Amino acid sequence: MKAFHFKINSMFASKSQLPTSFVASVVVETARAYKVYGHGEIDPAGSCARCGRTLTHPGSILLGIGPECLGDWGARDIRLDNVSEEDKNHLQALIRSQQVDNWIPKSIVKQKLEVAEEITIPDNVKQNGTHKKEAKKQAVQKGDRIKIIFPFSNETLGEVRGLNGRRYDPITKTWNCLITMENIEALHSWGFELGETLQKHLKKIEIQKQPIESIDIPDFKKPLMPFQKEGLGFLESRDGNALIGDEMGLGKTIQSLAYLELHREKRPVVIVCPASLKLNWKREIEQCMNDTEVEVLSGKSPYRTTKEILIINYDIISSWMTYLESLDVQVLITDECHFFKSNSALRTKAIKKLAKKIPHVIALSGTPILNRPIEIYNALTIIDPTVVSSFWEFGKRYCGAKHNGFGWDFGGATNTEELNQKLTQSVMIRRLKKDVLKDLPDKVRSFVPIGIDNRKEYQKLENDFIGYVKEHKGADAAVKASNAEVLAQIEYLKQLSIEGKFKEVVEWIKTFLSTGEKLVVFAIHRNVIDKLMKEFHEVAVKIDGSVSAKDRDLAATRFQEVSGVQLFVGNIKAAGVGLTLTAASNVAFIELPWTPGELSQAEDRCHRIGQKESVGIHYLLAEDTIEDNIAALLDKKRKVLDAVLDGQAPDEETLFSELIERYQS
Repeated sequence: MKAFHFKINSMFASKSQLPTSFVASVVVETARAYKVYGHGEIDPAGSCARCGRTLTHPGSILLGIGPECLGDWGARDIRLDNVSEEDKNHLQALIRSQQVDNWIPKSIVKQKLEVAEEITIPDNVKQNGTHKKEAKKQAVQKGDRIKIIFPFSNETLGEVRGLNGRRYDPITKTWNCLITMENIEALHSWGFELGETLQKHLKKIEIQKQPIESIDIPDFKKPLMPFQKEGLGFLESRDGNALIGDEMGLGKTIQSLAYLELHREKRPVVIVCPASLKLNWKREIEQCMNDTEVEVLSGKSPYRTTKEILIINYDIISSWMTYLESLDVQVLITDECHFFKSNSALRTKAIKKLAKKIPHVIALSGTPILNRPIEIYNALTIIDPTVVSSFWEFGKRYCGAKHNGFGWDFGGATNTEELNQKLTQSVMIRRLKKDVLKDLPDKVRSFVPIGIDNRKEYQKLENDFIGYVKEHKGADAAVKASNAEVLAQIEYLKQLSIEGKFKEVVEWIKTFLSTGEKLVVFAIHRNVIDKLMKEFHEVAVKIDGSVSAKDRDLAATRFQEVSGVQLFVGNIKAAGVGLTLTAASNVAFIELPWTPGELSQAEDRCHRIGQKESVGIHYLLAEDTIEDNIAALLDKKRKVLDAVLDGQAPDEETLFSELIERYQS
């Protein structure tokens, strides 16, 4: 029969599950309606075949479908900026596969033009407009829901009514439900024929049930511990879409970088983290990965870069969105992913929008997420939307949703064992220190680079100091010329370093405390300790030279026994000996002494009899300052000291002289 190109009202098309553009023959015509039979077709005038909107992007015009509608037809992976002939043929075939066999009112027809194509009408399409089809149980993805079609039976209806988030649409007379793993598996087990997209989800679910194989990378610069190899295997089994929820100090960063090293073809990469961790990520990349170009983005005025790995903090990502979206990013890593828990925050909106176009999303979180499940809901939705149900369903089931008189509170935790099983069977791997203790050394030391905000002032003083030292040839000469003057200049450089990094040190501590763990922080100067106490007075105790013996014991006891006291702030000399602080398994140094012996004694406040975990030692060092040099010398002396059972600790004068020699070179 001769055929016509129809364009119809988009609202009617949506309700009737029809394309807005199709080629069809008129089987029956009445005064008010057509009975048509045919197939979907690209609109040569340039409107979307699904929703009818006018297309503007060249890639969309070529495909005949808009970017928002690609996902609804299972083609979300197609990139509009780089449409291949294969993409075009695939979409055209997909559009033409949309069967049209309906009565349509003449009032909704916007265009009806005769075309050269002829349509063959099947014998079972009757003149009265009925098309006898064999009734089947089908489930297909439509937008963000599953459309369910089935011949009526009380048994099937009862099953469908048990699905998560099920609804009945009286207009189309069909049921639909949320796209979740449980719903997909249930429909498959009940004999429903799954559409192409749902079949892909089902295959992914089946893969997730397979045992995890450990993976090693011989060329990776840092050897992976056994549990880290397992973590890499987990990432690989999830195709780079996973949540690494390991406890603080187990190397979440290393495992994600190992995945990037394993897949060097997946570039560019964007890493989003708190500002205080940006330099640490850069340092880890340089120390772990081979021949990798990395750039730390800063400021709210975007600029172009050709580097393959970009590091950006949450505070500025919304300002960089347009540029980042243009890069065709292949991997997104979000560190401390609870930082985008608020749906109203600009950072959350930016990350969720960016993640939609990125095939591999890795989230990292050391927080005990089962205590506050709502904080990782957004991260789960960008990793794999099928893992979680709607926000409301998730909130009711796992967050103890309750109305407090002003609104709904989702800050609780319910059905946590069920949630843990759900996550570990799908996208999350989480190990505690106690689980992998056999693989860990007694102490794990890390040097955390921190940026300073007084670089200009610091650099001027350092240049003056270098000039002074070089003027006196030889370290001994410099010391003898004016030991007091040199020492004063060194102390001033140290003070400028702590002033410049203090703001980011506070942010680092806040980020750490958000994990729920306790932390011991050591400093030297009273004003630094007092500033920390001012910031954290509600959760901190301190011991320095101003604290009496009685209050000293009380502070240590409160830290050991009171769960709400998370932070211990101590002077390295006053609190570095004679105390037991094993309630914490992490120590941070924000100022450095002159001898490695003092460092070891302070570290051992946590690493004592009764400590059942490996102790993490974090040196928060102002990057490219005198602190780097002092830390390197202390580390060198400590290794020598550790190698000699009855060794004598290096004295301050030796370290002092070597420091001056470094500035002379």
